[in-house]
Amino acid sequence: MAVRTLVLLAEALFCLGVYGLLTRRHAVGLLLSIELILNAAALNFVLFSRVFDQVAAQAFTLFIIALAACEAVVGLAIIIRLTRTAQTIYADEATVLKG
Repeated sequence: MAVRTLVLLAEALFCLGVYGLLTRRHAVGLLLSIELILNAAALNFVLFSRVFDQVAAQAFTLFIIALAACEAVVGLAIIIRLTRTAQTIYADEATVLKG
């Protein structure tokens, strides 16, 4: 597959993630949108490391994957806590955890 096609795929993933962040109210949907954005960034790092022969970009990709795993764990823990206290998982109604 051509590099240009994969860059367009990464751009599409990023745009879908931003669209999901701007339009979703559901907390799990927001987490999935953030995952799409992180995957687009990781795909770009892998592609540019392939084009420019840089190993450092692949190391950044590993950090992005670790960051995505940590984000999922912390985000799901917050969602579980919000569900137990406020009986909702909508981001608009998440004022219970303030303070």
